Amino acid sequence: MKLIKTKGYESNPEVVLILAHGAGAPADSAFMEELSLALSREGIVTVRFEFPYMQKRRADGRKRPPDREPALLEHFSSVVDAVRAELGAECKVLVGGKSMGGRMASILASQRNGIDGVTCFGYPFHPPGKLDRWRTGHFQELKSPMLVLQGTRDPFGKPAEMVGHEKELEAIRLHWLEGGNHDFQPLKSQPHTQSELVAEAARETRAFINQELVT
Repeated sequence: MKLIKTKGYESNPEVVLILAHGAGAPADSAFMEELSLALSREGIVTVRFEFPYMQKRRADGRKRPPDREPALLEHFSSVVDAVRAELGAECKVLVGGKSMGGRMASILASQRNGIDGVTCFGYPFHPPGKLDRWRTGHFQELKSPMLVLQGTRDPFGKPAEMVGHEKELEAIRLHWLEGGNHDFQPLKSQPHTQSELVAEAARETRAFINQELVT
């Protein structure tokens, strides 16, 4: 199992965040690289990995759809177990990720113990344009606190679309990144850059960890 670990992993960190990639881009995509670097600047050690279908794509260059949910969750869970085995019970282990990766992290955290928190960067609340297909039914089953960092222009879930879903959203903390799309990219006319919004997401993650997990 290949894991991409940021600086500090080997030094008995207090907290580690396991990051899963989105459906179409690998663990070392430009977004994932920038996010990991921004989190590292906030003192957050991260571990990245790739799901089996993305590993196959890396091996032969052929694009594939994501594995089915049970296979994704099984692999994600095995990464959690591997990190736990290496770092011990004293380390706080969070799971999270980009889009699909964050969704799988949240489902995993609703099904198993041993996860201390969830952080999602661009959560796919629903497929674009399909407001009848919300993916929040498991939120009430979460066994740990959860943070979602969401761009206000994200077609997978915008502020106005949250109306009517207050009950599910009570279980999570939701922070809006002004002007960001699903990749936290704002319009050129807006005052913040994508890098600035990624940095804001990292700062909010640090605050979430400090408030919810660090005693």
